[in-house]
Amino acid sequence: MQHSLWQSVLGEIELTVPHATFVTWFKNTELLETNDELATIAVPNIFAVRQFQVKFADQIQQVLAKHGITPKHIDFVVKTGGRKITSNRETTATHQSDATDRLLSKSPSSSSAKAGSLNPRYTFSNFIVGSSNDLAYTACQAVAQYPGTKYNPLFLYGGVGLGKTHLAQAVGNEIVKKQPDARVVYISSETFVKEFLESIRFKKKGFSDKYRNVDVLIIDDMQFIANKEKTQEEFFHTFNALHQNNKQIIITSDKPPRSIPTLTERLRSRFEMGMPIDIQMPDFETRCAIIEVKASLSGVELERETIEYLANNVKTNIRELEGALNQLLAYSEMRGITPDITTAEGLLGNVRRSRPQHVTSKQIIDKTAKYFSLSSTEICSAQRDKHIVTPRQIAMYLLRSELHLSFPKIANELGRKDHTTAIHSIEKIEKSIKLDMMIREQVAEIRERLYV
Repeated sequence: MQHSLWQSVLGEIELTVPHATFVTWFKNTELLETNDELATIAVPNIFAVRQFQVKFADQIQQVLAKHGITPKHIDFVVKTGGRKITSNRETTATHQSDATDRLLSKSPSSSSAKAGSLNPRYTFSNFIVGSSNDLAYTACQAVAQYPGTKYNPLFLYGGVGLGKTHLAQAVGNEIVKKQPDARVVYISSETFVKEFLESIRFKKKGFSDKYRNVDVLIIDDMQFIANKEKTQEEFFHTFNALHQNNKQIIITSDKPPRSIPTLTERLRSRFEMGMPIDIQMPDFETRCAIIEVKASLSGVELERETIEYLANNVKTNIRELEGALNQLLAYSEMRGITPDITTAEGLLGNVRRSRPQHVTSKQIIDKTAKYFSLSSTEICSAQRDKHIVTPRQIAMYLLRSELHLSFPKIANELGRKDHTTAIHSIEKIEKSIKLDMMIREQVAEIRERLYV
């Protein structure tokens, strides 16, 4: 009864929220019990509790009412290890932090040696999913579920500080959790190069066996293997040995395989044979979620305007975003004040002066046009040539994702009278980003140029 009711509720909610929002917050929830006084809903982790309390509680209550369920209160709980951690509105920041620590630190005690240098804090549970990374997140979960058979190799690429290492290690940690005897090795390409050279120089034995007799090999920052012919040859043989035995290979890089200079063609073709997928800069909603989660880990509840200020002014990568938040929290703690938007504005003054304070509609249109070797006049014209239509649609998408302009305003900026054109264009690019690697790369590169 509860299960079928909740599936109906989720079905209605899925139609009203963005796909990334549904996957991140609603997909793994469960209605535990309902009565006239209380509805109890289980959520995946401690991070989701605050999000549901602030953002989704009213929406859930309205949908439940449509099904004849009208509880006076909704309680959100976290289910871990068969126990319920109650996390209602009276839960203190200290309890939330303690619960989070337990969640983040959990890992099979017998797996530490087998997991090598995996960081147990890199899990799927504490990875914030948004439209910029939901495809990579879904692919990584599939690999963790079916290692060696689903997307092998998995090649994650994107700029610095966007979560590639987190996702790659989350796969390893999930595999170790499900298969304690699995041999999972995580290594940077620099370490691989160093060990290989030492094995040659000092005639050390066992280098090849170390990496060819594993169940999962995760190698980070593959771009550093470029220009090293002997190392590439060794990795080629390691790759073949693992792949032929259906062992999972996960690779991260700051560039797609075809853009890594001096990478041998035989390696490039093998990297592209599985699932190359990019992680883009986080969009506004994802940045807000990251800030809220990271602040909650420190036992701090930021006001919405402070969260949005940080998200609007730090757009390059997650590490810089976390750095700005940490600076705000540390400054406020030292002075015994509440971290608010005024304090954030004072601290981020230097950051804001070093980059565009506010990207304008004109900058987005101009830089999109320049990227495609067009003029701004052509993009804003009535021409329907394909080489102009796609850039125009991308410009509309960026106006929406970066500036949150209304559809009529976007249509007006691009010289269109009917705002439904903007709606159609933005929806088309949103879908293309998930399915078309070229469109994803084009959007990511233009977005990056906006903040250089």
